[in-house]
Amino acid sequence: MTPELRLSLQQPDGRHRALLARHRVARWIRAALLAPADITVRIVDEAEGRALNRDYRARDYATNVLTFDYVKAPRVQADLVLCAPVVAREAREQRLPIEAHYAHLVVHGTLHAQGWDHERAADARRMQARETALLAALGYGDPYRA
Repeated sequence: MTPELRLSLQQPDGRHRALLARHRVARWIRAALLAPADITVRIVDEAEGRALNRDYRARDYATNVLTFDYVKAPRVQADLVLCAPVVAREAREQRLPIEAHYAHLVVHGTLHAQGWDHERAADARRMQARETALLAALGYGDPYRA
């Protein structure tokens, strides 16, 4: 049984609005959820993405996804912030369909919200294997293929 998800989807940067339909984003999150969750997904422009990364991570650039995890149990509470221009640029550079890249980043952020990490090599291998399996189940290719 899939855990309950309360999703807030915010798209002030609406350039990928059609791709990021609520049902699609919810499906990607649910694939990675192990517990009930309240998750906000916010799609931002480069200026907001850079400001958030600078203010909360001390890194002065926009990144593809930021995960703000507030509570992991018994109910996951988190915000996922995806920077639309960075996601689009990475998808082009990696020759990936943009939908597949968004799916990967939402799954990746959802795993982070539940405590998964990739700081150590062993943890990175474990997380990448989990992401690859989840994305395959969703019908997407391996995001880490050569």
